[in-house]
Amino acid sequence: MLVSISLRRLTHLILLSILTAILVSACNTTRDTNISSYQQPVENCRSVQHVMGSTCIPRNPQRLVNLAADGLANIWALGIRPIASTYAPGSPIPKYLQGKVEQVESVGDYKTPNLEKVLKLKPDLIIYDSQYESQLKSIYKQLSSIAPTVILNTPFPPPPWIDMFEELATVLGKEEVSQQLIAQYWQRVEKLKQALGDRRQTLEVSIANTSSEYGIWSYGEKHFSGSILKDIGLQRPPAQRGDFFYIENISQEKISDIDGDVLFFVSWEREDDRKTLDKLKQNPLWSQLEVVQNNKVYVVGTHWHNSDIYAINAILDDLETYLVNRYQ
Repeated sequence: MLVSISLRRLTHLILLSILTAILVSACNTTRDTNISSYQQPVENCRSVQHVMGSTCIPRNPQRLVNLAADGLANIWALGIRPIASTYAPGSPIPKYLQGKVEQVESVGDYKTPNLEKVLKLKPDLIIYDSQYESQLKSIYKQLSSIAPTVILNTPFPPPPWIDMFEELATVLGKEEVSQQLIAQYWQRVEKLKQALGDRRQTLEVSIANTSSEYGIWSYGEKHFSGSILKDIGLQRPPAQRGDFFYIENISQEKISDIDGDVLFFVSWEREDDRKTLDKLKQNPLWSQLEVVQNNKVYVVGTHWHNSDIYAINAILDDLETYLVNRYQ
C-alpha cells in the first residue's frame, strides 16, 4: 500500500515537472518572439565589421539608438540625430555640450540600458561599445534581435580618441566629415604651438581630479587630455609621464605628484566633488604645492575626462584661455 502511494506521488511529481518545463519554455518562447518582433529585413544594406563580427546595417539609418559612452555627441557631430541614447547617471547633458547637442530620449545609463524601451522605439540601428565585457555577449544577442547592432572597440584603457572617432565615422559612412573635424583639430594644435612658442618645451602641465569614491587622481599621457598636451608638445610632471591612462587613490602624503607649473583640476560638476575638493584644500599639504602658491590652479569641467570631438575642442579652448590669453 505504501509502495503504491509512493509510486503515485512520484508519478505526480514527474508530470508536474514536465508541465512546469513546458510552461517555462512557452514563456521564454513568447519573450523571445516579443523581443525580435520589430526586427525587419534590411534592404540595400552595407556590411560593417566590428568587435562581434559582421553586421549589415542601413545605408541611411533614420532611427538610430546610441548606447555607447561619448557616442551621442560624436554621432551628432557627424551629422546624424539619434532618436534615443543612454546617459551618464545624474548628468544627462554636460555643460560643454549644452547648445551643441540636444537631449534625446533616455534609455537608461551606459552600463544597464533599458532594452524594453529600446524595443518599443523600433530602431533601425543600434550603436553599443565593448567596455563592459562581462555582459557583452548576452546583451549583443538581445540587441541584435531588436535591430542591426554594431559594437565599437572601446576596451579599457580605450584607444586614442581619434581612432574611436574614425571607427564610428566608418560605421556611419561619415568618413569625410570626420576627416574635416580631425583636420580642424590639428590646425588648432598648430596654432597653440605657435602661440606658446618655446614655453611649451619647459612648461609642466598637471591634470588631476578628486572624488569621494576614488580619492585623488592624476591623468597620464594615454588619457585623452594627456594626448592633447603631448600633441602640442607640453611637458608633464614626472609622476604623470608615461604610457598610462590615469592613477587613482593617490594618498594625500603624495599630493606633490600633482604639482606642476599649471594644474588643471577636473570637476565632474557634482556637488559631492565640490565638497571633496574644498576638504582637500583645507589640508596643509595642499597649500605647500608650488602651483597653489603661484595661483595657477584652474578648475575645469567634465569635458577634460571625455573623448568626444566637442570635449576635445573644449579642452583646446581651456588651454588657449589659461596658457595663452591669461598666462603671465
